[in-house]
Amino acid sequence: MFRLSKAKDPFFAAFSAHAKVTLRAAGLLRQLFENPAGVAEIKAQITLAEHEGDDLTRATITRLRSQWITPLDRPDIHTLITRLDDVLDVIESIAERIQLFDIRETSSVASEAARVLESGVAAMSKAIDLLPEARKRTQEIIALCAEISVLESEADALYRTAIADLFKSGGDALNVMKWRDIFEQLEAATDLCEDVANALEGVVLEYT
Repeated sequence: MFRLSKAKDPFFAAFSAHAKVTLRAAGLLRQLFENPAGVAEIKAQITLAEHEGDDLTRATITRLRSQWITPLDRPDIHTLITRLDDVLDVIESIAERIQLFDIRETSSVASEAARVLESGVAAMSKAIDLLPEARKRTQEIIALCAEISVLESEADALYRTAIADLFKSGGDALNVMKWRDIFEQLEAATDLCEDVANALEGVVLEYT
């Protein structure tokens, strides 16, 4: 176990960079739900962000194999970067579904779920940025993790509402299947934000 460092450690820099890329993608996804007509351009930008995230993840894991001294235990570094990448992967998969399913109109519930997801990613990014100063800012990190948990509960409630509305709508079965898949992915993305928050809480409790 190594002590947290105030220095601009490359692992902390990678976490922050990845979180910011994920936040950019979440903002684009929210825009996509608000303006599905722009799917081609917005989806392309999200895919580019996902590739950036993959590059950061690979570089971090490569560095982890070669760097002897690390600011956190190796499993913690691997867990954080891969869980961050999981969030970004699901955001990209949602955008892909909107394009593949030829979604031309969205609902207020879907837009709200996308906004909740973006808020969760924003809180996640703030918490990640505080990690190098975890000893001094433990309570801030814990509060942000708690905020993510609240947002995940909001996403769960929106998911339940959305699914109930789908089956009450009497729409065609294919459309119901498409939207159920999209709502499941939105809910999964906020679940994954909470996974990042749980990992961060574990790191903070262990190292402070």
